[in-house]
Amino acid sequence: MEFISTLESESTKFFSLPLSEKQKAGPPSPFGYGNKQIGSNGDVGRVEYLLLATHFQSNSDGFLSQFGQNPQKLRSAVNDYISAVRNMACEILELMAEGLKIQQRNVFSKLLMDEESDSVFRLNHYPPWLELHQAAAVEGKNMIGFGEHTDPQIISVLRSNNTSGLQISLADGNWISVPPDQNSFFINVGDSLQVMTNGRFKSVKHRVLTNSLKSRISMIYFGGPPLSEKIAPLPSLMKGEESLYKEFTWFEYKRSAYNSRLADNRLVHFERIAAS
Repeated sequence: MEFISTLESESTKFFSLPLSEKQKAGPPSPFGYGNKQIGSNGDVGRVEYLLLATHFQSNSDGFLSQFGQNPQKLRSAVNDYISAVRNMACEILELMAEGLKIQQRNVFSKLLMDEESDSVFRLNHYPPWLELHQAAAVEGKNMIGFGEHTDPQIISVLRSNNTSGLQISLADGNWISVPPDQNSFFINVGDSLQVMTNGRFKSVKHRVLTNSLKSRISMIYFGGPPLSEKIAPLPSLMKGEESLYKEFTWFEYKRSAYNSRLADNRLVHFERIAAS
């Protein structure tokens, strides 16, 4: 809780800086500060964010100097949080492997602990947009903070500052709101885990709506495998089953996923990759 509180405080301080100060840390290439436009294809959303490598401590002082008046405090808060949340994500993945009766308990978690793991950490800030909310309500529309998407990695661990906005899509296409809970983390199965379990675990389509009165800050750890890792259903889970997915590398899928619009079905993209 101390790590969470410190990071929320430091994040709030950074996002409260004048835009001109925050922009010194951007645009993200790939890491740094970004504003409004989520992806290169102009995906819908109103959000500002910091995208950081999970080895943030190795970033240069020149890069760090752009993160407000006390960048070392932000770096320390990020490092403490990432270390703790990565361990938790690994424990969850090991419990999932155990539940699937996989003999190698660390078959998923070892990918996050690998020195070449392509995991990233993201801080999202959704400012309140009362006027836009009112205008959207007149037209019967939602105010989108982050457009609908699935996470391409193995697992995502999300926490917010006890502010509403997160929604998930049900199988029938209806959207339901996930109530905020300051004592909980929200775990998303990623596309890669769906493939590795041959569809036993499903990645969930989700989105974020902005709050009309209160800022929302989300802290998301995206646990990813090394770029060269081959992603395919685990042989130990097949036992006569037909594979629903063909093998691909994380690098191939990541490139395809981030070149697509968020609302596209990324599972279609990697099936195309595997077939090509």
